[in-house]
Amino acid sequence: MDIQRDSMEFDVLIVGGGPAGLSAAIRLKQLAAEANQELAVCLIEKGSEIGAHTLSGAVMDPRALNELIPDWKEQGAPLDTEVTEDEVLFLTESRAIRTPNWAIPDCLRNHGNYIVSLGNVVRWLGQQAEALGVEIYPGFAAAEILYTDSGAVRGVATGNLGVGRDGEPTSNFQPGMELLAKYTLFAEGARGHLGKQLISGFKLDADSDPQTYGIGIKELWEIEPAKHRKGLVVHTAGWPLENDTYGGSFLYHFGENLVAVGFVVGLAYQNPWLSPFEEFQRYKTHPAIRPTLEGGKRLSYGARAITAGGLMSLPKTVFPGGALIGCDAGFLNASRIKGSHAAIKTGMLAAEAAFAAIGAGRSADELSAYPQAFKNSWLHDELWRARNFKQWMAKGLVLGTVMTGIEQKVLGGKIPWTLHHQHADHECLKPASSFQPIVYPKPDGKLTFDRLSSVFISNTNHEENQPIHLTLKDASVPVGINLARYGGPESRYCPAGVYEYVKNEDDSDRLQINAQNCVHCKTCDIKDPTQNIVWVVPEGGGGPNYPGM
Repeated sequence: MDIQRDSMEFDVLIVGGGPAGLSAAIRLKQLAAEANQELAVCLIEKGSEIGAHTLSGAVMDPRALNELIPDWKEQGAPLDTEVTEDEVLFLTESRAIRTPNWAIPDCLRNHGNYIVSLGNVVRWLGQQAEALGVEIYPGFAAAEILYTDSGAVRGVATGNLGVGRDGEPTSNFQPGMELLAKYTLFAEGARGHLGKQLISGFKLDADSDPQTYGIGIKELWEIEPAKHRKGLVVHTAGWPLENDTYGGSFLYHFGENLVAVGFVVGLAYQNPWLSPFEEFQRYKTHPAIRPTLEGGKRLSYGARAITAGGLMSLPKTVFPGGALIGCDAGFLNASRIKGSHAAIKTGMLAAEAAFAAIGAGRSADELSAYPQAFKNSWLHDELWRARNFKQWMAKGLVLGTVMTGIEQKVLGGKIPWTLHHQHADHECLKPASSFQPIVYPKPDGKLTFDRLSSVFISNTNHEENQPIHLTLKDASVPVGINLARYGGPESRYCPAGVYEYVKNEDDSDRLQINAQNCVHCKTCDIKDPTQNIVWVVPEGGGGPNYPGM
């Protein structure tokens, strides 16, 4: 298809409307106002609105927000529930063993932090950015990176609209736009579609450990008022996961009788029969968790991959013409279960580097001041102290907990050794024949639920007559390798019922892809053992529409 696309030019283009992208946009406009200069800043977001695809726990450290917008309280930022109490529990199947307060490591102490809906925080940041003059275009998915003749990034093209399932234009066809800029900042979140291409194309991970991820699954509940303990933060480890599988839960009391409950499973797990979604449902039945939720109402559901490799897995963050910020690079601190403060800080640092470069008359080169500023920042110091967390946890829950406690609590993170990841998550899955299948309880529809009813309350929607955005490099691999060797793990690691093995009329198997269910978590792109599944952006505006997540 030979398509003529219109183009628009800006000083800085930002791909992604989460905390990193919006903070970069705000900082750029702040600097321009301070210098009494004009600066054209554009931000595009694939969700139908700012915040539609934002999902996080979330306990938020306000340190970076204090720097970005010091008077955020007066400006009405939705950080309304300050943490009042931390509980850290180790679960067996029938018991909950509480960690004494004196033994809770500093990384899990949340005094001064806030329980928030990160989606609402992001919506507020969007309002601040627009008030400063940032051009924000929700519903526009960045589908393609555009390069100069010399190989530098010069912007992106948004996806075409109105393309049919067969790949041909429909009567509603609209070509995408070329958005060009002196510098492009990529803030797509964990396992960004374009960020992945940039890391590979520019070999940005040549000197870093393989990135490792978790899948976070979350529900928002309204509970009985008598059970609500506003400001309480509960984290658990242990049951229902085995000792060799990294993971844990969160349960946060905030707002008016609201509880955010969620479960994280590290995607380096070995057992292909494991289902993170079902493990989460099982977790809610624990005697220490069930009473909080019983009698309440589930309001929303969602899932998202999180980067968990930390500092050792961080790629080079700059390349000619742009930079990776926030979770597109992997700045989340897994030991603290926090990433929004890191996203805001890295967005600010990249913005400052881009503004200085443009002021010096530069464009399309490397913003080397950004990684240098990161190395000199408090964020680098924080991530350096936590650099061994995921590596220890990969050695088993008990040893990992003990060693993390020693490093973080006893030694304050200032230790002389550094551990390294050796394998990407997709390399860790073992053959199905090595394990017994896991029989999960059937959902009761009150406390535990199935995938489809969960996806329904995520408000996920895609235009059905569009090309499937979950693409296969080789259509024979799912049945020939994944089903034959690994028991068809797609049907279990996907938290949205996208992948389903069904029988043909001749009793042969085929993989059915229910792309309209996809909540854009990216787990399939990460965990597929042969890396045959490639997640690409659907039409802009598709996917979940998370309320209050």
